[in-house]
Amino acid sequence: MVTRVNPPRHDRTSPPPLPDAWQRPALSLPEGVRVRVLRLVYGDQRAAAELTARLTDRQAAGLDPLPTDPTDLAPGLLHGYRREIRALPDDTRLLLLLAAADQYPVATHAFLRAVAAARLDTRPLETAETAGIAYATAGGVGFRDAWTRIAAYETAAPADRRDAHRLLARVLHDDAELPRRSWHRGAAALGPSGRLAAELTAAADRARRAADPALAATLAERAAALGTDPREQSRLLARAAADAWNSGDSDRSRTLAAHTDADALTGVLALRTGQAGEAFDALLAGAARTTDTATESRTTPPSLPLVEHLLARATEAAVYTGDLRRCREAMVLARRSGVAAPGVLGGIAAAVDGRYEDARDLLEATAGRCGPGGDPTLLLHAGIAALMLGDHTRAATATVRAAAAARSHGLTATVSQAMEFRAYADFWTGRPRAAETAALDALRQAYATGQDNGACHLQAALAMFAALTGDGDLCRERADAARSYALAHGLGLPAALAQWALAFLDLGAGRFGAAAARLRALAAFGPGHGHRAIRHLATPHYVEAAVRAGDTRIARAAHADYDRWARAVRSPDDLALSARCRALLTPGADAVEHYRTALDLHTDGTRAFERARTELLFGSALRRLRHRAEARDRLHSAREAFESFGAPHCAEAARAELRALGAPATPAHGTDTPTTRLTAQQLMVARMAAEGATNREIAARLALSPRTIDHHLRGVFTRLGIRSRIELVRLLAEAD
Repeated sequence: MVTRVNPPRHDRTSPPPLPDAWQRPALSLPEGVRVRVLRLVYGDQRAAAELTARLTDRQAAGLDPLPTDPTDLAPGLLHGYRREIRALPDDTRLLLLLAAADQYPVATHAFLRAVAAARLDTRPLETAETAGIAYATAGGVGFRDAWTRIAAYETAAPADRRDAHRLLARVLHDDAELPRRSWHRGAAALGPSGRLAAELTAAADRARRAADPALAATLAERAAALGTDPREQSRLLARAAADAWNSGDSDRSRTLAAHTDADALTGVLALRTGQAGEAFDALLAGAARTTDTATESRTTPPSLPLVEHLLARATEAAVYTGDLRRCREAMVLARRSGVAAPGVLGGIAAAVDGRYEDARDLLEATAGRCGPGGDPTLLLHAGIAALMLGDHTRAATATVRAAAAARSHGLTATVSQAMEFRAYADFWTGRPRAAETAALDALRQAYATGQDNGACHLQAALAMFAALTGDGDLCRERADAARSYALAHGLGLPAALAQWALAFLDLGAGRFGAAAARLRALAAFGPGHGHRAIRHLATPHYVEAAVRAGDTRIARAAHADYDRWARAVRSPDDLALSARCRALLTPGADAVEHYRTALDLHTDGTRAFERARTELLFGSALRRLRHRAEARDRLHSAREAFESFGAPHCAEAARAELRALGAPATPAHGTDTPTTRLTAQQLMVARMAAEGATNREIAARLALSPRTIDHHLRGVFTRLGIRSRIELVRLLAEAD
């Protein structure tokens, strides 16, 4: 058989994908379920259509985990593949079985050594290549697709499978290969074996230390299957479920977790995939149980890291739900356990109690722990602390490092969570399009890893980016989706963020009364519906909307608390925004010095977008005071900044002020390119459309509905002033 690096192009037995058969049922699924279905079936749309038809109502709604056993995903499709394999000669099927066992479900890269050790003749593989089923590679055998590999393994008799695993285990000798050797030994077992279960448990621990949670999950699950002690089996399943979660396989994790009673795991799954309101109780119960067990058995020191971790995750639950007062309960347990309050727990508890200076000191200590190579959870908390302190530069550094550390530890699920909070650092820095692209990537990863609660948070962040760039339709679509999901799952943080995005959209469009009403309502929402921190962050926008709507009474009270926090944390940006609020609340010429103070403070800050808004408001005030020269300079500066940020609606507001001043306003699109007028998602859709992809094809690639793609394309045509795809191709070609 000739070695081939790439698969053969011909495929005489596999029919082409049937997009319509998948797209029609896919439209009825939530986006997260749709993405995970495609992932489970290796992107095969025929299998996706079959699996979708087999889902229960709860699975289709995302309430229950999807099936994970490959033989249960698309049995009809797999039946045809099995028939192909059975038609091959016995010696060809034996070699394909050995190759499949070497790759599925654990890749061990031992096929060639096994062939050599058993002195097998590889010439029968030529029959498989002729049939278009498999092909030779430098490392062994490549299958036509994943389903062919699965069929090659599942078609074999159990005894033949065990023999293949024994042979592969026999040739794995290197120290680094021992966990994979243990896997094959466990897969070859006839029944329960305490000795093999112990070996697999040790192998799982080793894989965990090597930052390979996917392998650890497989080994721990097999150890549980071979174990003889029910309590130990439950513990192993809990570890396997945690490893599966860390590797990004949420459906497998949730399936395994259903067979355990681990509070910690239940809490994490509720926080990221279910009813967030249940997460805090489960995580706190897990920390309390760990503390009590350690006290009774006098093993407190080894248990301290676990208690700290559970309290940190409980704090995250309070952050996501918006029930920040419950951090006081976590503080009580931390004291009882004898552990220091982890992450942002102490800082939030102090802030809730109104002890702003104490909160600042505690948050500053947490934010300072953002060095490279640290624990991903602590780095995430450092980023949240920096955001609360108004230090967006340090927040961006900490969250990026949290994502990098998560990747290096194999903690796939934590990567997108870190990027959720990175978005806050990017809102006002003047790079909304680059930030939107990063958030879209994180959104896709959140959906793929089953973190629908995190995806909801990212949807709300994307609604804010759409508001910043003036895309009203997209902002409302994102915000409505986020709020609908958030309110059903007790997620106060994304619900509040989406409300803020809609209010900012109103503010940018001059709907001041509507913006003020939205933000005033936000102040009244309780946990699960609103969020104290978002209400605080939105205060400068509320003050602006309320003043311009002619209602300043509540705005003055809101500003007083905002100013107290800004003075406590000493953030230049927060102090600048507080000075801007004071200027808005001060009538006539007395406001000028407050505006100047705000702009001086902005110089030491990082929120370029807010600086431009301050210049716009200052320029407008100067125009009304008839300070024409300075007004013109401020308004031109604001216009240029907004155009560079890709915020055409804000730039138009500056031009309107310039026209009212009688000064020439630069045309809206004097020096930009077509691509700068589009949001990141619009640009992605536009490029695919220009390459000839249909709406359905684009929808399939982006895991969106064709109706959403049609909306994006209409937005592209409107922004670019064109009417056809032909014009789109020309414009993008010229821009490139």
